[in-house]
Amino acid sequence: MGLQEDNRHLEDADRKYIWHPFTQMKEWEEATPVIITEGRDSFVKDSYGRWYLDGVSSLWVNIFGHRKKEIDEAIKAQVDRISHSTLLGLSNAPAVELAEKMVTLMNASFGQTQVPARVFFSDNGSTAVEVALKMAFQYWQHLGEKQKRSFLSLNNAYHGDTLGAVSVGGVAIFHEAFGPLLFPTYKAPSPYCYRCELGREYPDCGLFCADKLEEIMKDHHSELAGLIIEPLVQAAGGMIVSPPGYLKRARELCTKYNILLIADEVATGFGRTGRMFACEHEHVIPDIICLSKGITGGYLPLAATLATEEIYRAFLGEFKDLKTFFHGHSYTGNPLASAAAVACLDIFTKEETLSNMLPKIALLDDWLRNMQALPHVGDARSRGLMAGVELVPDKTTKIPYDWQEKVGWKVAYHARDNGVIIRPLGNVVVIMPPLNISIENLGRMLKVLRDAIISVTA
Repeated sequence: MGLQEDNRHLEDADRKYIWHPFTQMKEWEEATPVIITEGRDSFVKDSYGRWYLDGVSSLWVNIFGHRKKEIDEAIKAQVDRISHSTLLGLSNAPAVELAEKMVTLMNASFGQTQVPARVFFSDNGSTAVEVALKMAFQYWQHLGEKQKRSFLSLNNAYHGDTLGAVSVGGVAIFHEAFGPLLFPTYKAPSPYCYRCELGREYPDCGLFCADKLEEIMKDHHSELAGLIIEPLVQAAGGMIVSPPGYLKRARELCTKYNILLIADEVATGFGRTGRMFACEHEHVIPDIICLSKGITGGYLPLAATLATEEIYRAFLGEFKDLKTFFHGHSYTGNPLASAAAVACLDIFTKEETLSNMLPKIALLDDWLRNMQALPHVGDARSRGLMAGVELVPDKTTKIPYDWQEKVGWKVAYHARDNGVIIRPLGNVVVIMPPLNISIENLGRMLKVLRDAIISVTA
């Protein structure tokens, strides 16, 4: 078969056999799918040979782009040794090396020894959160605080798709359908300054949303096992950037009311906000931190939940005590994924990734300020190299476009036709390029997005 015939077969087979995530399949079946066949640096190529800038980092994971030599070689070398060995009752060298590197990194990043220093591996962001929730719950049970069995999270929160993670989520369009299956939790106002649900204006509000957070803690601290929060940026909720000081206040309140702080850094970790971890920006040390996405540079599924030594020691006892943390996955600590993650962490140091991001962050910030002047850009916000441009039909009223108009998707389709792949969140155009994207390619990407936004909203 020729290229056209091969591609038609792939497209037909995709429509016939694959059920895509977060996708209305009726619309998918009526369209022609883009099928990716190759990647290189910050680009991906489709089955027709067209190249696109990967503006979404393949869903926020390819922090060093595609076909990164060091990660390629690390995986190939590990395949020649062993590709998988369980961590249940055994260990493996790459997992041990990675755990040591991560704890060393934690200490270097936060500058203290009382940081999350025990590593529990799983395989994606949702499972990292599930581990954290179960770990926090069981910790208090071991301490005899039997009533501390609930959790506090924020409106607009997104912590994954498993039922525990959805229970602490707060994005209605994703989570409402599963309401009858979820355990009850407490919800605090989102620190969403552009659309403050409390009707206040920052900075005159004095972080009123944090005051409301404290009200809930004050009333329910005896039953709260933990507060789970996405530090600085509620990513899937719409790239909502919290105001300065909010995260630090949350940490102080958790300490005051004896509640564990669980930092979900699945999206914000590994350099995305300009620091290795978002918590660093406000010198906040969580009790538990959840990591995934960029941990392997976008090569293989891997996640880690790190807890403090204090939490870890609450699980120690005799076999008969049943204090064991009864949780695990078949691919926990997979050697291939661990080897990729070790290589990924080495690249941060070797290429001075964080310092080299600074001019790109400055370029993005300037672009966002200019975008703010466009008639249908209600808000343009960012932290590091993660940004969102929120589109509205009327800047005065801030009334959003009806979600059924698919304005964000129309921008994405326009951009794709011009060589840039992005994935919006409703009316929010999301910008999440690889951390090592060149300044030239970032500028090109931003020009395409500006043209797409102007064209669609005109």
